[in-house]
Formats: sequence, structure tokens, C-alpha cells
Amino acid sequence: MSPLFRASTIPVAPEREFVLTESSPSAEDTSAWIADHAWLGGTDLVPDVRIEVRNDLIVSVSPDAGGPPASRLRGVVVPGLVNAHSHAFHRLLRGRTHRQGGDFWLWRDRMYEIAASLTPESYERLATAVFVEMAMAGITTVGEFHYLHHQMGGTPYTDHNEMGHALVRAARRAGIRIALLDAGYLRSGFDEQPLHPAQTRFRDATAEVWLDRVDAVAETYVGDPDVVVGLAPHSVRAVSREGLDEVARRHVPGVPLHIHISEQPAENRDCLAATGLTPTGLLGYVGLLGPDTTLVHATHLSEGDIAAIGAAGATVCYCATTERDLADGIGPAARLSAVGTPLCVGTDSHAVIDIFEEARGIELHTRLATGRRGVFSPESLLAAATGNGLASLGFPKSGLAAGSPADFVVIDPDSPRLVGMRGDTALDSVVFAATAADISAVYVAGRPIVDEGLHREWEDVRGSLDEPPTGQ
Repeated sequence: MSPLFRASTIPVAPEREFVLTESSPSAEDTSAWIADHAWLGGTDLVPDVRIEVRNDLIVSVSPDAGGPPASRLRGVVVPGLVNAHSHAFHRLLRGRTHRQGGDFWLWRDRMYEIAASLTPESYERLATAVFVEMAMAGITTVGEFHYLHHQMGGTPYTDHNEMGHALVRAARRAGIRIALLDAGYLRSGFDEQPLHPAQTRFRDATAEVWLDRVDAVAETYVGDPDVVVGLAPHSVRAVSREGLDEVARRHVPGVPLHIHISEQPAENRDCLAATGLTPTGLLGYVGLLGPDTTLVHATHLSEGDIAAIGAAGATVCYCATTERDLADGIGPAARLSAVGTPLCVGTDSHAVIDIFEEARGIELHTRLATGRRGVFSPESLLAAATGNGLASLGFPKSGLAAGSPADFVVIDPDSPRLVGMRGDTALDSVVFAATAADISAVYVAGRPIVDEGLHREWEDVRGSLDEPPTGQ
């Protein structure tokens, strides 16, 4: 049985690729910390929490009881933030598409221009800068929905997974974990129109070719605690019914499966016309709607769709800043939550990279849609920004708890946005007022990758964000 399609628990490796700066204390010296305040999953922040780490894992979390000396974490400590849906190269579109107006489809044409320009080398440089920006925003794990596979014209690179490997190397340099969600892209749409020239870089000839290619990249990272390889049928527009059948035949429980679904009303209309089913209904029909499935956007759902998603135990990933940037609409988050659907968040097109903004966007969009406040509690929104996302990506247990990876971030309570927050509403202040700029320190596997708000690689990589790369 191939490695991708074998459910397994990812072991913790004894070696990691993070490099501590000269000023950083050794792993032995930093095996214990005391947080001024920490979120342990409840409705309040807990003061003076001792966190002990061994072999990259948290081994105990408890109120400080005068144990051995420990470093002090000055601020509010929460689990590492999780970006469950990213397209790294979309970062180059930030600020460059607003004036033209239009809709999602016009924006997509501009995205294709960017996609046509990237090489493995330039994409690795770009992705490193994007992932470093994420790290400084408190993101310790990213789900990279990867569909930029081939050369222009569709010719595979000598190593068919060269672009995917470039993304993994970028995440390693940034010091964050990555779920490489390898996207299947087999056609331009239900009407089988000719592909846009840039789309030839996305396309695999058949579902079998795609799945065999993903199988090969998965084998490379078996046993790596920092990398998960998952499946991502791009959408029901881009993968035919027969292709979805093949995915269902080869998928085994435990492998994450992410898909764009019902982002645009046109997708729903075209799917109904072609199959007699909604996109969600089609996934259910072929057997791909289950607890390993994460539906990205899920903006335009029917009541039947919502009931089916809840019954299947699937997750929905909202990307609020992208959905409003592209005028996609407001998803039915409250109705999904009512049927037990876990929610997670992503920055998608990277209009901004701020997981706090994505998480509170669930509640704030719901307020606009329903005229009600307080539909989602602060702790449920923080769960969407942390543990729910990690689970959707197929990583092990998360949170500030024994047995979890030692991934956590420190938020500055004296920032202009948070100064003056009160103990009884401190968690509310963090969720509804904190921004990426308030992250002061970030730890992955107990090792510091961001200190005083800065990443050690930032000055070296920031230039990759200045101008879109050109040439192929």
C-alpha cells in the first residue's frame, strides 16, 4: 500500500532543522517556561502557567508551583496559530487588484499572470518570504493548497514534484510546519473549455497520474513530523466525476482531503446542470464527504448541503479576508456550527496575513448576515484559529497540554490594541482586538523562530515580495 493512502500517526523525530541564533539559549536551558498568562482552552486566561518541554513535546502544563528555574514568557501565551488554507504565490497580488474592480473571475485572470511567471527557484524564494511573514504573525503550521506543478505548457519538471519540494524547503527555512495539500486539476470546468495558458501548469493528464505523483511526494516525507502530504481535488469544476471516483477509491481514512467548494454561485449552477447535484451533494455521492474532508469557502450552501456536512463530520475552512476582498459573499457559519461542523480558518490569497482577523471574521460576518452579536464565543474562535485547523491538516494533538507539540506564541498585552485589557474579559480582548503585529515571540517544537516580533530570516527574504518574478 502506498504511503499517502496509509493512515498513520506521524512520529516525533529526534532531529529538527531549526537553527538557533547565537543569542538563543540551548534547548536544555529552554525546556521550561512560565507564562504570565496562558489560554488552556477555557473561557479565561490562566495566570502563571508553567510549560515544560522534552523532545519537542509539551510534557506538562500546570500553575507555577515553585519548580526548577524557568524562563519567563512576558505576555499572553496561546497555541501556535494555524493557517489551514494558503496559496503562497497569491501574496504577489496584494494591493495590485483593487482599483480594477470587477469580480472573482477578473481577479483570477490577474492571478494567472502571476502563476505563469514563477520558476522553482523564484517560487522557493517567494514562498520563504511568505512563510516568514506568517511566522511573524504567529502561524506555526500552514496548509499549502498547492496546484502550481508543471512548466508552462504543462510539461512536467524532471522531478515531477519539484515545485512541491520547493514549498517544503521554504517552510523549513521559515521554521514552520507544512501540510502540502497537493491539488488535482484536470480540466477548466464543466463545459471542458480549453485551458487558459497558465492553467496548463496546474493540470495533470488524469486522476491516476496526479495520484501517483502525490504518492511519490508522500513517500519522501514519511515519518517527518514537520510535513504532512494530503489530497486536494481543486474543485468539482476542475476534477471530473470520474476523477472524484478515483480519489474515493484510493483514499484511506486519516489522510486529509481539502477542496474548494461553492465559492461562487456559478459553480453551483454549473454543477447542478451537469450532474443534477450541488457540489457538496456530488462529494457525498462519490463518497468524499467525511471526517477527513475540509471544505474551503463553502459560501453558497443549500440547507441540504449544511445537513449533509454536519452528518458527515466534515470541517469547513473560512477565509474571511479573501472572501470579502473578492466579494464572494458570507458563508452560513452559524448554521454549520449548529449542526456540529468544526470551523477553521485560512488566509488564502493573503490579502492580509492575520489569523486573528480571519477568526473574528467568522463572528463579524455572521453579525452582518444575522443582525445578532455573540453567535460564536471567543474561545470557539480561538479554537478555529488553532486546534481545529491542525486537526483538519492531519497533524497530531494540539494545544497547551501534555502530549502536544511545543508550538506556541506570545502576544504582547502592552501593544496599542491590547493595553488596558481586564482580567475578566482578557480573552475577549485578544480575540477581538489583537492583530498579527501584536505577536512578540513564536516557538515551534520549543525552539524560538521569532523574537521581539522579528524573524531571523526576514531581512534576507523580504525583497522577494517587492516585485513579481518574471521569466520561465
